[in-house]
Amino acid sequence: MSTPESHKAIETMNKLGKDRIPFLFLIDYEMKMSVVMKLSDLSENILFKANEIRNFSNEPERGSKLFLEKFPISHERYLFAFDKVMEHIRNGNTYLLNLTFPTKIKSNYSLKEIFYLSQAKYKLYFENKFVVFSPEKFIKIQDGKIYSFPMKGTIDASIGNAKEKLLNDEKEIAEHNTIVDLIRNDLSIVAKNVRVEKFRYIDEIKTSYKALLQTSSVICGELKENFNETIGDIIFSLLPAGSISGAPKKKTVEIIKEAENYPRNYFTGIFGIFDGKNIDSAVMIRFIENIDNELYFKSGGGITFMSNPESEYQEMIDKVYVPII
Repeated sequence: MSTPESHKAIETMNKLGKDRIPFLFLIDYEMKMSVVMKLSDLSENILFKANEIRNFSNEPERGSKLFLEKFPISHERYLFAFDKVMEHIRNGNTYLLNLTFPTKIKSNYSLKEIFYLSQAKYKLYFENKFVVFSPEKFIKIQDGKIYSFPMKGTIDASIGNAKEKLLNDEKEIAEHNTIVDLIRNDLSIVAKNVRVEKFRYIDEIKTSYKALLQTSSVICGELKENFNETIGDIIFSLLPAGSISGAPKKKTVEIIKEAENYPRNYFTGIFGIFDGKNIDSAVMIRFIENIDNELYFKSGGGITFMSNPESEYQEMIDKVYVPII
């Protein structure tokens, strides 16, 4: 969706990229809100980590054990939205849709403490409004190549033969195949010679109360030599991220708005950095938002014609965790 705010963000990203000035960018799910700031201008109210690059050094020692209490939406509310999505699937309007909801939580840790102590490849603390500790890369641009790493498929690692069950689950296979095709098509908008380099590998994510296994793939393409002059155009052309919307993307986004009936805001948007040469970025999942001094953890999962409402409801709840060991 093109807005005056998105045009401004695109222009700023293109200009900073052309001048090779390092910057941080945040874009919300609906592309209505954006933050683009030079890394040199960031304050202590905006903290980030993108793999090995970060803007903080001192981390506090862990004090008391993490306390996290969940108050998920009712099964009835979830089922109402799930049934609405399934109706659209049966009518052929969508064949994969990422359905999410906010879960109210209580914790003895502040958002900043969660930021510092959580273990994740990508972390962001933004002005005490939200914190994200994401395992999912959005895109990486390195040496003129663009990479995407769609993540679809989650299972409790403690389940017997969890890895085999995840890799052989028909619903998870279909969902992952759909996302890989969608992301490959997305990258073809901005790159040449797009290809799948690695298909359905597994990562383990440890949390304070259990470990999860998740499947990802690697897709790669080649950019123009002067890609840095059109960073904004490249990023916005790929939004919203396929893994947190669905396919076909445009119609699925409309159905998501109808079924969820709550504002995602920055949840499932993206954040990343341009270091002057390359880009690293993440999808903003594993996300806690401060709304009127109450904390809400937003989570969900992909719905297909093979989805079971009880399993999907439980997956939404299982994803409410903080990766503090």
